[in-house]
Amino acid sequence: MMRAFLAATLCFAAAPAFAGIDEVIESHVLPGTEAFAEATTALATAATDDCTAQNLRDPFHTAFDSWLGISHLRLGPIEEEGRSLAISFWPDTRGLVGRTVAGLVADEDPVVESPEAFAEVSIAGRGLLALERLLFEDDLAGYSAGSYRCAFAQAIAGDLARMAGEIDREWQDSFAATLRSAGDGDNSFFLSEREAAQALYTALVTGLGFVADQRLGRPMGTFEAPKPLVAEARRSGRSLRNVMMSLEALRELAQTLADHPIPETEAAFAAALERAEQLDDPVFAGVASPSGRLRVEALQTLVSEIVSAAAEEIAPELGVSVGFNSADGD
Repeated sequence: MMRAFLAATLCFAAAPAFAGIDEVIESHVLPGTEAFAEATTALATAATDDCTAQNLRDPFHTAFDSWLGISHLRLGPIEEEGRSLAISFWPDTRGLVGRTVAGLVADEDPVVESPEAFAEVSIAGRGLLALERLLFEDDLAGYSAGSYRCAFAQAIAGDLARMAGEIDREWQDSFAATLRSAGDGDNSFFLSEREAAQALYTALVTGLGFVADQRLGRPMGTFEAPKPLVAEARRSGRSLRNVMMSLEALRELAQTLADHPIPETEAAFAAALERAEQLDDPVFAGVASPSGRLRVEALQTLVSEIVSAAAEEIAPELGVSVGFNSADGD
């Protein structure tokens, strides 16, 4: 099903070169990187003013929301220097975030006192998921101003603002021009305009796959062994919210990527979002029951149908196609 799509290789097809890259950049990418930079700056400012967990929860949610607006853009500045994982280290299959955060707190590691030193800390001890532990974990969140955990929260918030600012500046100052100039003789990053279109379409398809296979698939586990406790951002009650905000962002990417009507793709997004709204299961706790699992599985199927619709309506116009790898099954 979805996994087969994601194992697919994108290849060039005989279709006209895509000419809508400017719209993707101006309407989707740059507003998103700017919003993330602003939200993380506000989070860092709030942490400086009042670092307590209660005060930081709202700006944390705003920063996470804005991250979901661009997290699928796994090309260029977001991937440089491992930023995407440093911003959101998930899935965390080995429980590294909890152990790293607990270790830093237990040792009262002075690394939190230096922004330069903290930038070298393990990605499991940085970013949104590490901050979530400090703000929402019962045995960590009750800290006071001036405590080690306060300084730790401030360090994470400042580090997020630094990375978000770098992403925004690099898109604004250089990478947007690199994407726009795809195919120019001196552009060694994108050798053709179609290659740039392929990169954006890949971001769309892999982003949808991450929603289906990770954000939905991981807590579903298997029918015999559901795993609701591994849902993304469950401590802050964001698991379903992350799915919905990701789908909204990916719908915007699809709309800007296509320079023609995409009614089937639009309908598929609408159906998935409507089903998500009806779940009423913020952290996918319902997957522990057969009926609850089936409801989430139905949403996963609808996300897969978005990929199918996009392959029919968007890929041909971009000059790319999706080839199935039958070895991966369905």
